[in-house]
Amino acid sequence: VQLQASGGGLVQAGGSLRLSCAASGGTFSTYGMGWFRQAPGKEREFVAASNLSGGSTRYADSVKGRFTISRDNAANTVYLQMNSLKPEDTAVYYCAADRFRMPRPDEDGVHYWGKGTQVTVSS
Repeated sequence: VQLQASGGGLVQAGGSLRLSCAASGGTFSTYGMGWFRQAPGKEREFVAASNLSGGSTRYADSVKGRFTISRDNAANTVYLQMNSLKPEDTAVYYCAADRFRMPRPDEDGVHYWGKGTQVTVSS
């Protein structure tokens, strides 16, 4: 499975962005999907995850209530809607796929990673 993330950019604090991750080369509906991020000088961290259907989701406490993960299995795409952005959300955002289950925050079992997309939030 190949994952291609897009939608990053520069935004002011309080603004919004929507990231997309398009999958190809596999049966998208058999993969749980997630988003992780890595800020400069920090380890990669979990942001959000979705089960195979999108009916169950999970969020890091730091983004709960501001970010929403969703997926369109017909379009083989997962999204991350980011609202009320803060400077501390600045990071490279990666999408991830885990076969048959929601990606775990500890990344255990993640099968595929996409190349990241940069999100920069200015104060």
